[in-house]
Amino acid sequence: MPHSELRQLELRQLRYFITVAEEMHFGRAAARLNMTQPPLSQAIQALEAILGSQLFVRNTRNTELSPAGLALLPEARRILQQANALPQLVQRAASGNSGHLSLAFVSIADYSILPPMLREFRLRHSGVNIELQEATTDVQLDALEKGNLDAGFMIPPVAEKLQHLIYYRKVLTEPLILAAPENLFADQAVVSLENCHDLPLILFPRKIAPALHDAILGYFHRAGLTPDIGQEAIQMQTIIGLVSAGMGIALVPQSVSNLQRAGVAYHHLPAGAPLVEIGIAWRKDNPSAVLQAFLHLLQTEYADTPKP
Repeated sequence: MPHSELRQLELRQLRYFITVAEEMHFGRAAARLNMTQPPLSQAIQALEAILGSQLFVRNTRNTELSPAGLALLPEARRILQQANALPQLVQRAASGNSGHLSLAFVSIADYSILPPMLREFRLRHSGVNIELQEATTDVQLDALEKGNLDAGFMIPPVAEKLQHLIYYRKVLTEPLILAAPENLFADQAVVSLENCHDLPLILFPRKIAPALHDAILGYFHRAGLTPDIGQEAIQMQTIIGLVSAGMGIALVPQSVSNLQRAGVAYHHLPAGAPLVEIGIAWRKDNPSAVLQAFLHLLQTEYADTPKP
């Protein structure tokens, strides 16, 4: 069948065909369709011409489906069912209730904002497929620049060269606390830097989290101390694991205390400890309704999140 003829196929013709097939009588089918019999017969004949095969075997006493009609009937029903579902599908996509969201996060977010946000978003938007990846801020910014990511929870700042392309919104701030081997400061809820500055410091490499790296070192320097940097590690789980192994101490965001590891104790620092900020970044030209739904929920649920 030439494609030019197939393009003439109309959904109403399939609906007429299904009705005649169900009634097995053109007169009853016409009445059910609220039309007269002649235009119904003409529509079926036009459909047969388009498909190049007779769909009904007619005589003066009854109407029966031909082999071609029997083959067409389930496919016609499927096509109409899919067509009827299109408005709901489009409306769900337009409202952010279905689709795909690619989301990255720094490891810190996994102990604070990420779990409750995902839980609430999935409850409200169960039709959305969420693709998660843990990634450092620099990796996230690169993915956003290339258009390979919808949004990312990261530690600011966003590089100045990317600010024309990427929106950034603060989500929360929290103070740094001390993670230390559990036997070092037993029963001390608050530990000052002076008591631990000579212990090896486990730290993020500056490249992946310059703001956090500088905040930690700046805190030591303001106290007139120079830390002994023993190890660098990218993942928060690795840093806490090294503390557990007795390799040193670490200054970590308060929410990391949710990561319980044998051999590690968490202690508050004196007043004036630096605050760590976590925010979300996304491309300015991303039209995704799913992304907008996620951002709206984030803004609604977290009071620290300023309005854009």
